[in-house]
Amino acid sequence: MTCASPVAGARLVDPPPRRVAVLRALSGLGDLLCTVPALRALRAGLPEATITLVGLPEAAPVVARFPHYVDELVALPGWPGLPEREADVAGLVPFLATMHERRFDLALQLHGSGVVSNPLATLLGARHTAGFFVPGQFCPDPERFLPYPDDEPEVRRPLRLLEHLGLPAAGEDLELPLTAEDERALGSVAELAGLSAGSYACVHPGANDDARRWPVADFAAVADAISARGLTVVLTGVAGEASLNAAVAAAMQAPAVDVAGRTPLGALAALVSRARLLVANDTGVSHLAAALGTPSVVVFRASDPRRWAPLDRTRHQVVGPRPAPSVDTVVTRADRLLGRPAPPVGR
Repeated sequence: MTCASPVAGARLVDPPPRRVAVLRALSGLGDLLCTVPALRALRAGLPEATITLVGLPEAAPVVARFPHYVDELVALPGWPGLPEREADVAGLVPFLATMHERRFDLALQLHGSGVVSNPLATLLGARHTAGFFVPGQFCPDPERFLPYPDDEPEVRRPLRLLEHLGLPAAGEDLELPLTAEDERALGSVAELAGLSAGSYACVHPGANDDARRWPVADFAAVADAISARGLTVVLTGVAGEASLNAAVAAAMQAPAVDVAGRTPLGALAALVSRARLLVANDTGVSHLAAALGTPSVVVFRASDPRRWAPLDRTRHQVVGPRPAPSVDTVVTRADRLLGRPAPPVGR
């Protein structure tokens, strides 16, 4: 079936669904955090429903922080055409059989445009399916599917679908609850001993996609400028980015604290929450700063800020991709957030 245009005024089934599946098979921290406002709206509109997130097992540490929005995570064994995980074709048959046994009232396709994911959403076996489609491509339900808006911010896109289905937004803010265990995990990082809240800035030079990474020399120059303003520079990153962080530290004139690979999600969240500033590429930690309210400068090189930039462009300054981000511009934006005029940057 194809859909020429959505039918105005579509609403959820009556009575309201009691079992809802949400298809979002993405593992990136930013991908998951940008889904939280939609999950919040879904829970607010359907407080009695059982909400099942159909996603990747890597999402578990993030999903576990939102038991008030998501009742369970069901791991998807991949799907042909989805790049996030190689499809376990043999495992798909029992997986889909299990999904049918759950007798979902509604399946929401929040994974993407639907070109690849709409057949999967349909095969979950729900009584009704809703989501996005590309005009001219497969559209499971002309009432409950909307044309995929390429230029819509990632946070707002699923909210538009829920509003179309009669579930108003419950705010657009990202969130990530912090726990006492997060604070203990942060306290166990010896390199950070003695750092007080607001006395440091986090600099995150890594990104999953190399094309998104700003050059090492530029990050080092910005980090030196931040250090010159009296803040300790903390270089953050996963274990696989240790060599990248080491290169930034080596290119700096000032000392830096490098914690690559030493801060799991909870410790990283606690660290960012106390930072005066974050400077990062467009990657998951930038959305973490947005969720925690930490001011940030986000450098865009190869991705679209219309889709991935934080919605609050005052607290979170966006640089690039056009014109290409420069050290002077990033430092000027950082100084703006630090509440001081920007002196010339020495290179």
